[in-house]
Amino acid sequence: MRRSSPSRLALAGRHLASILLLPFVVTVLVPVSLLSRPGDTRWAADGALAPIVRAAGLIAFGAGIALFAWCVALFVRVGKGTLAPWDPTRALVAAGPYRHVRNPMIIGVALILAAEALYFRSWRLTAWSGTFVLVNHFYFIALEEPGLRRRFGESYRRYSAEVPRWLPRIGRWRSRSARPRR
Repeated sequence: MRRSSPSRLALAGRHLASILLLPFVVTVLVPVSLLSRPGDTRWAADGALAPIVRAAGLIAFGAGIALFAWCVALFVRVGKGTLAPWDPTRALVAAGPYRHVRNPMIIGVALILAAEALYFRSWRLTAWSGTFVLVNHFYFIALEEPGLRRRFGESYRRYSAEVPRWLPRIGRWRSRSARPRR
């Protein structure tokens, strides 16, 4: 008996669950918890600088949300899966921002966290943002990338050899099959 593909509604539910359990916790619940504790000192941004810092935070927040949403959409359309490790993509996603950097979704979440730190001028949120980036860096090296090599084999090896992990490349990556023949 052939197994049918999940319905769009089921896939949307899986995405919503993974977003609520992962990025929502990281970008909403943890920051609210950190901000609600007494004793968080704010870094100085008084006078004319305060609105500039807040505006920078809002711009970074918008960029982070847009990048994150784009990546989730690519996981649905191209990868046929979710961002959750327990429900991963079924196809290698090497389109859109993934042609410039291997982890744009994490960069989007890190932008959101940095935006919150800027907007609230919070040392705790700044530390949380840095902790998030460090934990993800080591997680990707130790667990995520070896898993992707096992799942996608040579195509992931070629992709990871050409596309940087964290700092986007200027030109986009094209797989050998997408390159024009000479």
